[in-house]
Amino acid sequence: MTQPVFDYIGYDDFLSFVSTLARTVSQDEWKPDFVVGIGRGGLVPAVYMSQMMSIPMLSIDQSAKVPGFADELLVKLATMTKAGQRILIIDDINDSGRTIAGLRRLLRAHETVEDHLRFAVMINNTVSQETVDYAVQTIDRTDDKRWFVFPWEAVNTVETLTGQAQEVPERLG
Repeated sequence: MTQPVFDYIGYDDFLSFVSTLARTVSQDEWKPDFVVGIGRGGLVPAVYMSQMMSIPMLSIDQSAKVPGFADELLVKLATMTKAGQRILIIDDINDSGRTIAGLRRLLRAHETVEDHLRFAVMINNTVSQETVDYAVQTIDRTDDKRWFVFPWEAVNTVETLTGQAQEVPERLG
């Protein structure tokens, strides 16, 4: 099996990513009423974005893969969009697009107002099955096989990181 090539993102680079993302969102005509961090990778960036933009933060955890766990919260988000509130969903990376696709599917099932919903990531894979509204850096997974390790992931062992990377072997080449 292919071994991942780890690209450790240091704190200063992370801070630069999230500052650029906050500035990009702030310069848009569309203004969020809430930022929503997607667990696990979107939680830390969402906290920073919330602080930088003085916007309240909510969170949804998709990482544990517990069936139905986030459903009630997604219904609440859809209801908020129907009431006119704008929601910015934040994740660390749009890689395969599965997380964002799943969120969109569940939100659409509850008739979310899509004009009141945006997605932001620090790193966007241009060949992902899903698109995002805001991104700081773009990659093309057909060529770029690096496995990005964000500061909150750097506490893991190399073995753990390797196992996580190998869960989706097509990302590694």
